[in-house]
Amino acid sequence: MVFLGLPSAPDTGAGGAGPERPGHRGHCCRALLQVLVLLLLSIPQALSSEAELDVPLSSPVFSLLFYLTSLALLGLHVMVCTSAGRSCYFCSLPWPAAGVVMLLVSALLCVVASALAKTFLDGKLLRKSPAGSGSRWSELELLILLGTVGHVVSLGASSFIEEEHQTWYFLVNTLCLALCHQVYKNCFPGPDRGLQCCPHMADVCDCVAATLQGRKPGGDGAELWGTHESPASLATRPGHEKWVLLASPWLILACCRLLRPLNQTGVQWAHRPDLGHWLTSSDRKAELSVLAALSLVVLFALVQRRCSRASKIAMALGLLGVYCYRAALGNVLLPWRQGSKDISQGIVEARFVYVFVLGILFTGTRDLLRSQVTTADPKVRAAGLWELHSGLVLLAALLLRPHNLPVLVLGLLIQTVMARCIWKPLRHDAAEVTIMHYWFGQAFFYFQGNSNNVATVDVSAGFVGLSTYVEVPAVFLTAFATYTGPVLWASHLVNFLSSESSSGSALRHACFCYALICSLPVSAYLVLVTSLRYHLFIWSVFSPKLLYEGMHLLITAAVCAFFTAMDQTNTKSQPSSQDPGK
Repeated sequence: MVFLGLPSAPDTGAGGAGPERPGHRGHCCRALLQVLVLLLLSIPQALSSEAELDVPLSSPVFSLLFYLTSLALLGLHVMVCTSAGRSCYFCSLPWPAAGVVMLLVSALLCVVASALAKTFLDGKLLRKSPAGSGSRWSELELLILLGTVGHVVSLGASSFIEEEHQTWYFLVNTLCLALCHQVYKNCFPGPDRGLQCCPHMADVCDCVAATLQGRKPGGDGAELWGTHESPASLATRPGHEKWVLLASPWLILACCRLLRPLNQTGVQWAHRPDLGHWLTSSDRKAELSVLAALSLVVLFALVQRRCSRASKIAMALGLLGVYCYRAALGNVLLPWRQGSKDISQGIVEARFVYVFVLGILFTGTRDLLRSQVTTADPKVRAAGLWELHSGLVLLAALLLRPHNLPVLVLGLLIQTVMARCIWKPLRHDAAEVTIMHYWFGQAFFYFQGNSNNVATVDVSAGFVGLSTYVEVPAVFLTAFATYTGPVLWASHLVNFLSSESSSGSALRHACFCYALICSLPVSAYLVLVTSLRYHLFIWSVFSPKLLYEGMHLLITAAVCAFFTAMDQTNTKSQPSSQDPGK
């Protein structure tokens, strides 16, 4: 394993233009470290109920500290370059570019100083919520914090980058055990505690107590739940419901364990045969056909529950077209076809499925536009969001290989179990729900068989339904097939928050947390790659991972833009739904 503290290989300068200027690396590392410190300081605020996606740049930049810092950097540059006998990095740049770099470094320094002052002077570093001065972090929040920071630290070792699937598998399993502990603690309260709730449910308890006393609950934070049930509701539920709640974390653990041997990824065990190789062998085509058919049936049962009648019909026909497409390629068998003489490219079957995908996406977009423009009904917006989610699921079923359909099915099953048996009964806030979605999205990225090596990218997904190479559809289809797990979990996050939140700030809070938790590893990894750019594994380990992180950052930006659009819809529809005159 290679850590950041180990020295890198020296640059001999042979075969090139010689080593680069040392100032270039120094200034880049300083700027990246400032961004990393700013993201680390934002973690406690992200777990607050009042956190929103807001970058306070105006007050630190337009301040006396900013101008003094810029003048100090300019004076230091002039003094060093005139007193020493050599030029620095800024001297090699045109004076407008050098001025812009100095201003950027000064602005980042002022923003970090402002965040430090706001964090430590207000005394809110170790507090979960600014509104509640006595609330402390719960066990789940500490696990989320330590897991996120631990994953970022692990990126400094090449072995951890090659086997990152092990890290996410360990994190989601530990998360399930922590959720199991919370469920048991709420279903079976101790005699000394009575019917009390967990520390992370303190805000809910205050709200319920205020309601029972006839006064309005305080706090201006984001409320994820419209109505609050009693904190003791888990302990007073019927026996069968209680046992379903107790079994739900173990069901999720069982699903993750079933997905573990499906695709061997990474480097250490990639050469060993797995269940996917066994299913895709030529003499196991019958077993693969049965598994694919059952997966498509269960997929329809999980998705159709909130779809409209027209979307249900389109979904059923689309899934049937998916099976016919795989049968046309010869991956699965049809009962009425003998032999492989009718094998084709499946272009007609794939385009048949694309018609239904576009139809479902068009229906969802129409409902979203109607909820934003003509009507203010939250049910219309929730239906439109689920239609979009269903269209993405149908597209993923078409692009994924037949042996990976169980990954898609078990992912939707885990989403359903978590929503009904974990997030709703335990009343987790928007930050916790968002980070859980992110963790499971990353875990399912590796459950598909992906790794940090570009050789595992399924390029054939970009040619589904195409007779020749077309650049734009091929890039989009390949990217979606590669990042199916994170995209579908982010789509489910928007659906869950939109259907359960009672205020628009829940989506803004989730957007803040999602952007933070995705930007933190990217910022840290840029520092690591800059420091280890002369390492032996730079082209085989570190650079491919940087490519994956860059693409993931683009997808995160698209997700945050979608969050913002849904937040605008909720903001416009909320006053109409709460207007007492209607």
